This record gives sequence, C-alpha cells and structure tokens, in this order.
Amino acid sequence: MRSTHFHTRHLTGLVCTLLCVACMLLSCANPGSGPDGGPYDETPPRIVQMLPALGNTGERARKVTIAFDEPVKIDNASEKVIVSPPQINMPEIKTSGRRISVELMDSLKPGTTYTIDFSDAITDCTENNPLGNFTYYFSTGTQLDTMEVAGHVLAAENLEPVKGIMVGLHSNMADSAFTTLPFDRVARTDANGHFCIKGVAPGNYHIYALKDVDGDFKYTRGEMLAFSSETVVPSSFPDVRHDTLWADTIRIDTIKTVAYTHFMPDNLVLRAFTEKNNTRQLLKSQREPAYFRTYFTAPSAHVPVVRGLNFDAAQGIVEDRSAGNDTITYWLADTALVKQDSLLVAYTYEATNDSTLQPYLQTDTLCLVPQFSYERRQRLAAEDLAKWQKGLEKRHKRGDFSQEKPPVKPLKMQLALRGSINPDENMHITIDEPAARIDTTKFHLYLKVDTTYKAVPFKLRRDAHTLLAYTLYGEWRPGQQYLLNIDSTAVTGLSGAVCNNFDTKFSVAGDDSYGSLFMTIAGADSTCVVQLLQGDKVAKQVRVKNGRADFYYTRPTDYYVRAFIDANGNNRWDTGCYAEGRQPEMVYYYPHKITVRANWDIEQTWQLDALPLNRQKPAELVKQKGDTKKTPRNLNAERERKKRGGR
Repeated sequence: MRSTHFHTRHLTGLVCTLLCVACMLLSCANPGSGPDGGPYDETPPRIVQMLPALGNTGERARKVTIAFDEPVKIDNASEKVIVSPPQINMPEIKTSGRRISVELMDSLKPGTTYTIDFSDAITDCTENNPLGNFTYYFSTGTQLDTMEVAGHVLAAENLEPVKGIMVGLHSNMADSAFTTLPFDRVARTDANGHFCIKGVAPGNYHIYALKDVDGDFKYTRGEMLAFSSETVVPSSFPDVRHDTLWADTIRIDTIKTVAYTHFMPDNLVLRAFTEKNNTRQLLKSQREPAYFRTYFTAPSAHVPVVRGLNFDAAQGIVEDRSAGNDTITYWLADTALVKQDSLLVAYTYEATNDSTLQPYLQTDTLCLVPQFSYERRQRLAAEDLAKWQKGLEKRHKRGDFSQEKPPVKPLKMQLALRGSINPDENMHITIDEPAARIDTTKFHLYLKVDTTYKAVPFKLRRDAHTLLAYTLYGEWRPGQQYLLNIDSTAVTGLSGAVCNNFDTKFSVAGDDSYGSLFMTIAGADSTCVVQLLQGDKVAKQVRVKNGRADFYYTRPTDYYVRAFIDANGNNRWDTGCYAEGRQPEMVYYYPHKITVRANWDIEQTWQLDALPLNRQKPAELVKQKGDTKKTPRNLNAERERKKRGGR
C-alpha cells in the first residue's frame, strides 16, 4: 500500500509538470508572441458594444462606453480626441482593459448632434494595431446631422502646415461671433494641417482657425487665427472611389469600386497668422555716456517730444529714429551732457489705451543714468594711461621710441565685404556714432588697370533710416579688381573721434561666374515681389516688372522661389488684422527646385495659383512633417520570409 501511494504521488507530480510545460508552450504560441512561438497579432481591435448605441437620437446620457474584443489604449487623447460641440469643461476620457469611456462634463444642448472623433488614436495593447479613424456620434434631438467640412490650415507667411490648431464653424454670421461666442462645431488639424469637421447641420456658416490658448473657444487678441469672408454651405452627393488591394508590394490583386457619400466643401484653405501687436507702450529706456535710447512695443507715426528738465534738449541731442519710431536713439552732441551723470527728461509719446485700444499722448519723467559715473570713467581712463606710461618706460629702456603718444580711440568703421561683390551690388559702410562731418574728397576708389590703379567715380549716400549707415555706389566692371582708400580724418563723429586710414582691396566677379534666372509670371503686376530662397534665407528679391521677375548675376547653386503680393508697397510681407477684415498678404511657392548654373540663362513660366496653396510648398522646405500613418505592420509576412531564408 505504501508503494502504491508513492507511485500515485509520483505520477501526479509528473502530470502537473507536463501540464505546466504545455501551458508555457501554448503561452509562447499566443498571438503577439513573435518568432517563433506563433504568429503575430495583426488583427485590429473590434468594437463589440457601444452604450448608448451609435447614432442614437433623443439621447440624454453624458457618458459613453465602448467595449472591444481585446485590451485597447488611446494614444495622446488630449490632442487627438475631439468632442463637438466644443466642451468648456474638459471631458473625462478613461481606458480600462477592453473598455473606453468618455464622460461629458458640460450639460447637453437640446436638438444637437454630438460627435467624439477618436481619429486614429485607438490601438490594441499587444501590437499597436490601429482601429482606424473612428467617430462616435449621437443626437439629443430627433435627427442626426451628418454633413462634413474639410480642408487645410497653413501658416500665411510661409505656407507651412499648422498642426494642432482648432478649426471651428459659426452659424451666427456676425463678425463679432468669433470674439464673443464659442464655436458651434470644431475639429483639430493633423500634422499635414488637414482638418475635418463632422456632424454639421445644413445651413450657412463662417469658418475660422484658432490657436485657443485660453481654452474658451473664442478669439482673444494675441492668439493665432485664420478667417474666411466666404460663406460655407455644406452639401453632399453620391460618389465612388477606387480602392486598390495589393497581392504583394508590387502586384495588384484587385481594384474595388466603393460607393460613398462625398461631402463638400472638402478643399478649404485657411491662412493662419498672428496679428501685429499695435498696443504701444514705452517698454524701457537706456542711458550710455554718449546717448540714451527708448524702446516701444509697437510702431507709431508720432514723433516723441523730448524736453530736458536739467539741460537744453533743443541744442544738445541728435535723434536717430527707426522706421516706425519704435526704437529711438538720442545722441548727445554736447560733450558737457556726456559728462553729466543724470539727465532728467519730460518725455511725451503716443501710447495705446489697453481697454479701448485708442491712442493718446502720455508724458513720463525719465531719469537717465549711465552704468558708470563720469568720475569713475575718468578714473578708469587714468588707470589705462598709467599702464601705457609704464609700457612707455619699458620701451625706452629697450631703445624703442616708436609710440610716444598715448593711443586715441578712433571712430570705428565697418565695411560689409566678403572680398568680392556682385556687379549688381554696392558697398555698405557703418560707423559707431553719427558723423559730425564727412569729407568725401578723402574717399578714393581705384580700378586696377594692368599694374596700376586708376581713380574712378563713385557716390556716397547716407541710408534713409539711420544716421550710422552709408552706401558707396560704383560703376562696377565684372572681372576687375578695385581698391578703396579712406583717409584718416575723412569722417569725424559727434564726440570728435576721427576714423583711421582705411584700405581694402576687392574684386568684382566675372560674368562667367554667374547665371541668370528669368521668370514669366502670368497675371502678376508690380505688387508682386519674388524671392530666391536658399533654405529659409532670402538670397535675392526683385519686384515684378512687365510680368517678369529677372534675376541677373545669380550665384550658381540650388534655389527655391517664393512670391508675395505687396499690397501696401513696403517691400515686406505683412500680416492681417481681424478687426479690419484684412487678410495677410498672399504668399505663393514655385513647386520645384531651380538649379542655376554658371554662364547659363534659365527661363521659367509660373502661374501663381496653378496648384492649391496646400500643394505648392516644396517638400524639402516643409519643416512640419506628417504623422506616420498607422497600419498593421504585416509582421507575419516578414516572419514567413525569414523562415524561408529571406527569399
């Protein structure tokens, strides 16, 4: 009996061990386990139940539960799951095993279709197989609204796709609805800038895009926006598409004709922009020994008035204003003021009322003090002189008498020159303080003829928007060498500092070093400005003349071409303004790269609107790359290929 009991226990243990091994083997062969314990799971999750049922009408429940045949997850729910109409209070989205629940925290509106657009966010937990684009919907009324409106949102300045911006519809056609009411229905753009607003009722709408920073679904000044003056009228018609089923990566198995409902419009393009901040306030003031400077938050045509409270401003300062009077430098022409540590100024300027946005004149009292007092600057200068004196004594002991006078700080001059210039360029000179006097007879331009330099004519003109910049114009000859000489004391600054003697040699490249690009632009007039781009950098810019944009003396390399319609003629792209109903200036891209070769002329024809705006920008320039499309990874086919030895 004892022996039988022993054998029974032994057999029972053996059976348990075998069962455990079998379970382990079966576990290894479960879908999703990988090579070579069984096939991968490539089946998307399947919905088995929805509560309330999909498409219910007369619904009052605010919580939706969706059950699947396997555990699931939601990727990036805060960005990808969009509830429409928009919810002021964020919906509560949860996943638990095989269930997803969405609870709406806002009260339900009567007679309204609700959509919960999951996009492609739902995948299974084993192999990330996507469910595909899925939208749940129900109605609190007696019918479902099923229309859709789709399109793209692009950055107005450079046609870059705008990812994650909200796009909304207003049935209230008043312009004020965008700033006072939340949207009726919303969607969000994907990485390609594409949007699709679902559950739309028949009717007339205005459409907007909004980077809703404060989360109120209304436009607030400073937020990125886009708007269209066109009325959006949703419609639909029966249509067919052709879906291709592939036998493998190169062979087509079947082309299926699929009937579907085509919703319109599906090709809207909204150009997003941020309004220029026109709220003008004095940002800060700054004092240096030789000048003081004021900075404003926005431009203005009004010129601020300076009234010295402890000095005579009428005689003592020279103004250097930026184009929009948003940065103004007041140079101290009187050396006594440079020595004065504290300048008291009554400063009257144009400001903007924060609530009414109306301009008014504001007067502030400014106390302008440099970082170092005059006494300290003198002490530092004396220390430098003492160091120089010690150096002088050491040089004398060595018998060096070459530097007998203390160095004098010269007026700094800078020449923007790369060693050579294009025949259609000119030379730009900057100085570090306004000039009190310029003697152009001490400027000399020479052309090298054989081995000698011959004087040639030139013109020197101060730039329109600053006292510190000058342009030297010459009649440049391609393939020739030049010498520019500026004598010492040719330029004297306000402080009395004078320039040093200045010599520079440079060349003008030959004609055979350049190519030319001539673009005929159908329908374009002189408001069209065309730019040659190297990446994001503008290499050249010309205005269309007689329907052409001609680029002479163009350095050989690859270029892209962009154009904008300069409606106000200021030679730069300008943003829009919603309150004025003004769209940003139009921008277009030539869709192909252009290679300019030396000693070659290239002719191109360009129809600005030949392609929709969302298809114009060359892919090489697009920084916002599209999302990777979620598809089953076809791992089982790869597994079988490896088992066959890679065949």
